[in-house]
Amino acid sequence: MSKWYPKKGRVIFHVDMNSFYASVEAAYDPSLKGKPLAIAGNPEERRGIIVTSSYEARAKGVKTTMPLWEAKKLCPNLIVMRPNFDRYRKASSEMFKMLSAITPYVQPVSIDEGYMDITECEALGSPLEIAKNLQMQIAEELDIPCSIGIAPNKFLAKMASDMKKPMGITVLRKRDLPEKLWPLPVGEMYGIGAKTAEKLNKVEIYTIKDLIEADVYSLKRLLGINGERLQNRANGVDPSIVDPEAIYDFKSIGNSETLREDTTEEIEIKKLIRKLSRKVSTRLKRKEVVGQNVQIMIRFHNRKTITRSIKLPNFIEEEDTIFTIGYDLFEKHWNGDPIRLLGVTVSDLVEKKEISQQLDIFTYEKEASKEKLYQTMEKLTEKYGENTFKKLKQEEDNSQPRTSFQKDYLDDYRNDKKDT
Repeated sequence: MSKWYPKKGRVIFHVDMNSFYASVEAAYDPSLKGKPLAIAGNPEERRGIIVTSSYEARAKGVKTTMPLWEAKKLCPNLIVMRPNFDRYRKASSEMFKMLSAITPYVQPVSIDEGYMDITECEALGSPLEIAKNLQMQIAEELDIPCSIGIAPNKFLAKMASDMKKPMGITVLRKRDLPEKLWPLPVGEMYGIGAKTAEKLNKVEIYTIKDLIEADVYSLKRLLGINGERLQNRANGVDPSIVDPEAIYDFKSIGNSETLREDTTEEIEIKKLIRKLSRKVSTRLKRKEVVGQNVQIMIRFHNRKTITRSIKLPNFIEEEDTIFTIGYDLFEKHWNGDPIRLLGVTVSDLVEKKEISQQLDIFTYEKEASKEKLYQTMEKLTEKYGENTFKKLKQEEDNSQPRTSFQKDYLDDYRNDKKDT
């Protein structure tokens, strides 16, 4: 069996759940199997977009991030469901338990995908046997399909898992790159987004092979240090390890939201910044961290986006402070044009236990006097689902998935690992 496990190299899996949200719903309700299904937000609102869809829907042209109206035009019999995050969280937890039963070297990267280092799992069989058994276990116990990439490093494992879906298992060795990887369009390479692909296309880099053959100094001028890194990845070089502790690393906490209509109404804008500040504050407290940098993001009606931030002398976590600083940044940098999206982020995070705030007598008295009020407000918020003292007479829209859900899931996974 040792021929499958190199003496110096690694054997890495990338496990990716196929059409995860839709697959979980079909497992919960088998009548949905084989039907065009999409998970999305409120169909009456412009921000209602496709989060994920079944392969039957994808065959009709339905894609992630596509507006609902467009998806329904392509697939009139499309079944649309709102997300059920508790259901997805539970399924994901069960899936990661299966991965962790094989090896302790598991690194979740989102709710539906993660890396495994199985280099030391020779006693369980060949990598291909382990992958087949894992795929079968997930399918039998959770009724969810997955694809698994097998490679000597994380980058190649990620690329391999994308090569055959659903229920694919793909081995990608370095000797396979000229045939399997290099002919692909450069935009299909992990780590290259649409804007980067556009930049590369403008200098006649269309395939991954073109990227490999490009002059490294020209790539650096075009993309900075990332240009050389991408070229190394394309050559199959990725020194990053499968790090179970990576789930403890987070540098910022933020929330953004698209307005129902492009607006210049200051009252509506102010309410949204307040709402976003509250969400960020809640998440900071949940993760027991504080931050020292506040950033506001403004996306205008023409999709032009700006971000402005300020470094603070003290660490913060309270909603009022985040809102006051964020709104001040907004007022200084808004040009009066209609706004489509707003975002609030707190960064430069530090765990509370790692710092001791230096309070003078006046600051101490002020904070101490507020502490009981904060505790009472948080208890009422937990009980009634809203801030009783600062009710803005607007509903929290929990139907639309946010990036923060993925981040919060990893936080929960982290806490579970601490408890075990």
